Amino acid sequence: MPSLQTPSASWTTRAVALWDRLERSLNTLQPLAALLARLYVAQVFFLSGLTKLRDWDITLALFADEYHVPLLSPAVAAALGTAGELVLPVLLVLGLAGRFAALGLSVVNGVAVLALAEIAPAALQQHITWGVLLAALALYGCGPWSLGPVLRRWVLRGA
Repeated sequence: MPSLQTPSASWTTRAVALWDRLERSLNTLQPLAALLARLYVAQVFFLSGLTKLRDWDITLALFADEYHVPLLSPAVAAALGTAGELVLPVLLVLGLAGRFAALGLSVVNGVAVLALAEIAPAALQQHITWGVLLAALALYGCGPWSLGPVLRRWVLRGA
């Protein structure tokens, strides 16, 4: 019996199969992409927090003179900002409360942009990049290569 497939049907079937293979391949890279995004963003904020700790007097002066955080005194804003830059990146890298950490760092990122009277275009672009990566992590989660799912399974096993 002759084949009922036309040449175009055969071509479209092969194209769809090829596309499916590409999608499966890209899906296998999602955990790596999430981990790389977590590591990149966490490093930026953690190093910034360490810089603030190195010379607390300069940090306080910057928050008093340069960074104008609304509703908070310079000392409180410096302490909260530094704590956020040191604790949240660790949570993000580990993938523990990763969405919370991503949202928290998004707040730190947004306040940093808003608190500066003037920000250079290149610096603004960096903050936008970090914001997009943090938004993706907040929306999609940290992925399977994180401790959050492991801890969740462990807790549920004990319940």
